[in-house]
Amino acid sequence: MTDLLAALLAPIAGLPGVKKPELLAKAAGGDRVLDLLLHLPERVLHRPVLESLAAATEGAEVTLVLTPTAEPARTRSGPWRVPARCGMQVLDIISFSRAVWAGTSLARRLPIGEVRRVAGRLRSYAERWSLELDPEPLVEPPATIPEYQPIWPLTAGLTWQPVFRAVTQALAVLPALPEWHNAPLVAQHGWPGFGDALRALHAPAGEPGPKPRRRLAYDEVFAHQLAVGLVRLRNRARPGRALVGDGRLQATALAAFRHRPTASQMKAIAEINAGLAAPRRMLRLLQGDVGSGKTLVAAMAMLRAVEAGAQAALMAPTELLARQHLRTLTALCAPLPVALLAGSLKTAERRRTLNGLADGSIPIVVGTHALFQKGVSFRDLGLAVIDEQHRFGIEQRRDLAGKGSETDTLVMTATPIPRTLQLSQWGEMDVSRLTEKPAGRQPIATRLVSRERHAEVLARLGQAIARGERAYWVVRAIAGSERDDSVAAEDRFAELAQRFPGLVGLAHGMLEFGPREAALQDFAAGTTRILVATTVIEVGVDVPEASIMIIEQAERFGLAALHQLRGRVGRGAARSSCLLLHSAGLSTAELKRLSILRDTEDGFLIAEEDLRTRGAGEALGVRQAGHAGSRLQDTDDVEEYGALVATANRDAQHLLHQDPSLQSPRGEAAKLLLRLFDHDITMDRLSAG
Repeated sequence: MTDLLAALLAPIAGLPGVKKPELLAKAAGGDRVLDLLLHLPERVLHRPVLESLAAATEGAEVTLVLTPTAEPARTRSGPWRVPARCGMQVLDIISFSRAVWAGTSLARRLPIGEVRRVAGRLRSYAERWSLELDPEPLVEPPATIPEYQPIWPLTAGLTWQPVFRAVTQALAVLPALPEWHNAPLVAQHGWPGFGDALRALHAPAGEPGPKPRRRLAYDEVFAHQLAVGLVRLRNRARPGRALVGDGRLQATALAAFRHRPTASQMKAIAEINAGLAAPRRMLRLLQGDVGSGKTLVAAMAMLRAVEAGAQAALMAPTELLARQHLRTLTALCAPLPVALLAGSLKTAERRRTLNGLADGSIPIVVGTHALFQKGVSFRDLGLAVIDEQHRFGIEQRRDLAGKGSETDTLVMTATPIPRTLQLSQWGEMDVSRLTEKPAGRQPIATRLVSRERHAEVLARLGQAIARGERAYWVVRAIAGSERDDSVAAEDRFAELAQRFPGLVGLAHGMLEFGPREAALQDFAAGTTRILVATTVIEVGVDVPEASIMIIEQAERFGLAALHQLRGRVGRGAARSSCLLLHSAGLSTAELKRLSILRDTEDGFLIAEEDLRTRGAGEALGVRQAGHAGSRLQDTDDVEEYGALVATANRDAQHLLHQDPSLQSPRGEAAKLLLRLFDHDITMDRLSAG
């Protein structure tokens, strides 16, 4: 059977007459014909064809039908000029090229007395018209100048004409593909077919309008939602085992917690208990804002696995965070032994831990990447918990789950995820969402303060330190750089240490683990009162006595990072504050972003507003299995993107309900769509969560 997609999956270099295939591949983000076709124009430039200058307007982009009347010439410092006639009027063709061969090139392209079409921008100087050429002159013949010219994103060394020729050849091999969408949906929106949409954008006969691009954007979003739906079906069909406990260990831990869990914590615990007890493998996302109590919920899940006779492992991205979890779990899970497995362990301690995991005497372990390394074996790993899961690759998460047989997986994220992103990126998982903060958490007063008031901030900080308070001072960089004016942690530490001798610590990612851990412990113990740090403290640092967070050059941090950093305070009984020290002369957009943080502590609202003000950005750019609807769709238009995702989600669910194996004519067409957008229809990689 002929592969319908063979021509599209072939290399760009194989297209007839294509030049600079390496640069084309770089611009398109891939070396296949398909990548080139999905490299859509940013805009379409309308260049009307004029045979006279009667209707000429200053600054207009046009194609003139003209006749050169003299050789190209220029003054020593001026541009190249070619006198010409358009209709009954004279004008100059102007090129600003400095190349020594530019005159020869123009003379060859613009022979005296021969009619040519020339594209450029009209200018009027001293009642005489000029036509300014692009850096890459478009003269027909030999070039072809479309009246509606697609403008593609380029890369260094690549010009418009090679892209035009290559795309023209790519469209020539574009096969007729079956329709994978429901006919009523296509008719409702007036969408062209997949191939017609590509032709309308790459070779427009007129202004293409929004429908072709929206059609292709929906194709991409629908492909992702269909892939997600297939993963869910596969996960639900995967054999698992029921981990059913008696609740004894969970009850003991809740009593040790000494606080009543929130309603959403209790709901999440119940959902996870039910997932563990089901006869299929669990894959669940635990999503919660800063301070919402995810660790307690994870501890309850791990204890339920232990109640059922299995082991549980929690993997964190850094040893700092792993040790924080170790302290929390040791207190909650006593008298059960909780072990640590990390790179800093001494040989003897590591050997004891490995032996305990292998023989089952250690039921719960917390660790870093060391957990899934060769040589680590479990007697019976029933549950793998992955914190800050976006910092791990799919292979790493799958390697940890692979340490057991039919292991359930719980992944956690502290970054609030807007519902649109949750649907588009996490739809393959069941989701438990923590929406409340535990009782006793104090509100945090957030203020915007200019760095010009640095001396005043230092004075107020001194007063707070004298009252016994503790403060974080966060900056972006570790050391100074001539090419970056970011404040350096080492410089700020030196200044503060001189002003508050013996009371200032330093923590950043380039410090060895020992000195960094000592700095954090000194701060937690109150030996030091100020901790100068980078975002290394963003997660995993819990000092209830810390009540002041100062973030310098706050406008250079993302809202999610600022929110996470602010969450390091407000954990104790004292009133807490967060100062966002911003540079002078904030832009309107920067002020708006920081004001969002000042006006609310709701991480989910902050995430939604951040999405609205800056677009999806990196959040949508994390592509672990094809593009999540952001290559062809303008994700800065959040409402439009959200509508596409919601419609595609419903449509994909409907198709899979009717045809879970994709064997119908529409299902077979949908398989082609999955391949077009790089989704492996076996979904092996995505099954790792």
